[in-house]
Amino acid sequence: MGGVCSRKRGNQVNEDGVRLAINRRYSKNGSSKWLLGTPFLRTNSGCQLEGVNCPSLIELCVHKTRQDIDKYWSFSMLPRDLSQQIFNELVHSHCLNDITLETFRDCDLQDICLGDYPGVEDNWIHVISSQGSSLLSVDLSGSAVTDNGLSLLKNCSNLEVLTFNYCHYITEKGLKHISGFSNLSSLSFKRSSAVTDEGMRAFSSLVNLQELDLERCPGIHGGFVHLKGLEKLKTLNIRYCKCIKDSDMEAISEFTNLRELQVSCSEITDAGVSYLKGLQNLVLLNLEGCLLLSTGCLDSISALVALSFLNLSRCGFSDHGCDKLSELKNLKVLNLAFNNITDACLVHLKGLSNLETLNLDSCRIRDDGLANLAGLLLLKNLELSDTEVGSSGLRYLTGLLNLKSINLSFTLVTDAGLKKLSGLSSLKSLNLDARQITDVGLAALTSLTGLTHLDLFGARITDVGTKCLPCFKNLQSLEICSGGLTDNGVKNIKDLTSLTLLNLSQNESLTDRTLDLISGLTALVSLNVSNCRITNDGLKHLKPLKNLHSLTLESCKVTALEIRKLQSTALPNLVSFRPE
Repeated sequence: MGGVCSRKRGNQVNEDGVRLAINRRYSKNGSSKWLLGTPFLRTNSGCQLEGVNCPSLIELCVHKTRQDIDKYWSFSMLPRDLSQQIFNELVHSHCLNDITLETFRDCDLQDICLGDYPGVEDNWIHVISSQGSSLLSVDLSGSAVTDNGLSLLKNCSNLEVLTFNYCHYITEKGLKHISGFSNLSSLSFKRSSAVTDEGMRAFSSLVNLQELDLERCPGIHGGFVHLKGLEKLKTLNIRYCKCIKDSDMEAISEFTNLRELQVSCSEITDAGVSYLKGLQNLVLLNLEGCLLLSTGCLDSISALVALSFLNLSRCGFSDHGCDKLSELKNLKVLNLAFNNITDACLVHLKGLSNLETLNLDSCRIRDDGLANLAGLLLLKNLELSDTEVGSSGLRYLTGLLNLKSINLSFTLVTDAGLKKLSGLSSLKSLNLDARQITDVGLAALTSLTGLTHLDLFGARITDVGTKCLPCFKNLQSLEICSGGLTDNGVKNIKDLTSLTLLNLSQNESLTDRTLDLISGLTALVSLNVSNCRITNDGLKHLKPLKNLHSLTLESCKVTALEIRKLQSTALPNLVSFRPE
C-alpha cells in the first residue's frame, strides 16, 4: 500500500504507488508492532497521539494512506492492528464514507467506533459485520441504523461492548437480535424508546453483562424483573428515567454484585431506597433530583458502609436526619448541593476523615459552619458556589492541609478573605468567578505557586493584576474574562508556557497584538478570545500553535473562511472553531 511496508520481494507496486498485492509476511495474521516503539493498545476512540515532536513511521504511513484513500480497494491483507489504525484515522478526520468503508471489508477489525458519525445507516452494517468473530466493540450511537441493521451483527459472536445511544430507528422488536451476544459485558441504549419493560426480556440471556446504561429511557419501569439472572452486573445507569419507582428498586436489589447505581430524577421514595440495604458492594450511589426522598432515606444509605461516592444534590433535604452521614466512614465524594441544609448538617461531617470532595453549592452554609470542616485533613475539593460564606469564614480552611481544589464562585468572599488562603500550599485548582474579587485579591494568592487551574472569569482583573500571574508558572488553565485587560496585560501571560487552556474573552480592548504575544504558548489546546478586536490579519500569529484543538473568536472581525484556511495550512489538529 505504498509506503507502509518496504518493497520486499513479492510486493507489487504500480507507477502510482498503489498496492496490487502484499507479501504474506505482512498479512493480517502478522503484526505491525515492528513499526512501533511501544505496544499497540486497542481503544474504542480512534484518538491520535498528541504532543509527539517526531511522528513514528506508522503514523506517517497512516497519514499518507488517509490522503490517498481513493487509490485503495481493500486492506484485508494488512495486519489487523494496522488496518485498525487506518480506520481510526479516517474516522478521526471525517474521511470515512460508504465508499471508503468498503476497503475494510473482511479486515478482522476489533473496534468500530462511529458514535455520532454522520451518514451511518443499515448498508454500513454489511461491512461492519464482515469483521466476524474478531469484532469486540461497536459504537453506532446517533446513527440511522434500524432493526434490520442490528440483525446483521448476529455473526459477530464475540462482541463485548455494544453502544446504541440515541438510535431512534431501533424498535422493541429489534432488541431480540441482541439476545445471542452471550459474551457482551457492556451494553448502552441511552434515550431509547425501544427499551421497554417487555423489550428488556432480550437482555435476560446476557449472563456476562457487567455494565448496563439505560439513561433517559422512558419506558423501562417493570422491566428489571426480567434481569434477575445477570449476577455479574456491576454498573447500572438509569439516570433521568422518571418512570422508575420503588418496585424497580426491589428488583434491582437482586444485583448483589452491583458497585455503581445511578437513579437520579426518578419517582422513588425512602421505601425504595430501603431495598438497597443489601447491596454491600455498592461504592457509588447517585440519587440527584429524587424529590420524593426525605432525609429519612439516610437511615438506609448509612448501611452501605462501602460507599465512597454519594450524590444527594437537588433532593430538597433539610438538616433533620443528616446525623446518619457520620456513619459513612469511607466516603470520598459527597454532593449536598442545592439542598436546604445549614451549618447544623456540617456538624455530622467532622468524622469523615477520608472525604476529598465536598459540594455545598447553593446551600445555606455560613462562616460558622466551616469550623466543622477543619478536621477534614484529607479534603481535596470544596465547592461553595452560591453559599452565604463570607471572608471571615475562610479562616476555617487553613486546617485543610491537603486541600487540592476550592470553588468559591458566587459566594460573598472578598479580597480580604483571599488572604486566608495563602497558606494552602497544596492547592491546585481555584475558582473565583465573583465580581467582588479584584487585583488586590489576586495579589494575595501569589504564594500558591502550585496552582494548575485558575478561574477568574467574572473577577475584576486588570493589567495591574496580571503582574502577579508569572508567580503561577505551573498554570495549565487560566480564565480572565471581566473586560479589564489590554494587550499590555497579556504580556504577563506569554511566559506561562504550561498553559493548555486560555480564555480571555469579553476583554474588548484586546487586538491582534494579543495573538502575537501568546504565539509562544505552543502547548495550548483551547483558546477563546471572543468579543475582542481581533481581525483576520491577526490569525497568522496562531500558526505556531500546532496543538490547538479548539479556537473561539466569536464577535471578532474574523471570518470562517480565513479560519478554515488557517486550519488547512497550519493547524492540522484544529477540530472545533467559532465562527464556523
